[in-house]
Amino acid sequence: MALLELRDLEVAFRTREGIVRAVNDVSLSLDRGRTLGLVGESGSGKTVTALTILGLTRSEQTEIAGEVLLDGVDLVTLPESELRDLRGRRVGMVFQDPLSSLHPMYRIGWQIAEAVRAHERVSKKAARARAVELIRGVGIPSPEARVDAYPHELSGGMRQRVMIAMALALDPDVLIADEPTSALDVTVQAQILELLARLQSETGMALLVVSHDLGVIAEHADEVVVMYAGRVVEQGTRDEVIGAAIHPYTLGLLESIPHVDGPRMAQLTPIPGSPPSAVDLPPGCAFHPRCTYARPSCAELVPALLRVGPDHRVACPVLAPTSPLTPDKPRR
Repeated sequence: MALLELRDLEVAFRTREGIVRAVNDVSLSLDRGRTLGLVGESGSGKTVTALTILGLTRSEQTEIAGEVLLDGVDLVTLPESELRDLRGRRVGMVFQDPLSSLHPMYRIGWQIAEAVRAHERVSKKAARARAVELIRGVGIPSPEARVDAYPHELSGGMRQRVMIAMALALDPDVLIADEPTSALDVTVQAQILELLARLQSETGMALLVVSHDLGVIAEHADEVVVMYAGRVVEQGTRDEVIGAAIHPYTLGLLESIPHVDGPRMAQLTPIPGSPPSAVDLPPGCAFHPRCTYARPSCAELVPALLRVGPDHRVACPVLAPTSPLTPDKPRR
């Protein structure tokens, strides 16, 4: 049994403009010690998927269907009190913007210590000592001094390290990192990703990395799930998805990545058009208005994920091989 498994997850929000169908029929799994990359443009549903795992999309205006299983326990139906206890202790999360996630009026050591004390009965002194060790563990120099710093006194990379320390305060089984390298320069990006890889090797935790950057995912993920307009369009191992991509959207993402070893003035190939509104999705395959391979049939039915390899699935009957295609589930 996978440590974390999503089965047919659907998330919709009731708004004044209409029903926003942010996540549609998403299924994926993540084992201990493995890294899963969830990739897609803004609005693809990847962050909503991650937040739903922790129950952070629950509200009177939200409709959630399907299952989110952690060691076989469905988090979708779990009472809020039990889910609150599970956050941080079993599943930790590094949010996208550390500056807005950290309270500007409190020292970082206090914020980390409070995360510990919220779940464990320890003294303030012990929690502070734990905060110092966590700050040291994520590579921030002079942790005994930095523990009393305010968020605005730290660089963007250091703030991100503080968020990682806070997420790891209770040794979670799963760490979700939502755009962990967003707004960081290339050097700091590499340092943060190397830090996550080191911490994973030391703790054995499962890691879910959410990113719009397929290049980041290609470097660090064991499995890759590509989302578009709330649906999974391609998934498989890193070698299958990155090395043998089939879906036109995945191919477009790969063509838009700059290559260090390529020609200096090489022009990138952008994906034409813009992602659709989740309130008014196009009929059939949501990508067909932007797809150079689209056929009339692409606007009629939502394509099923077709198995094209042991772990490789693609939602494109046009470019997927004609055999051995096996639809996982018919969809309309």
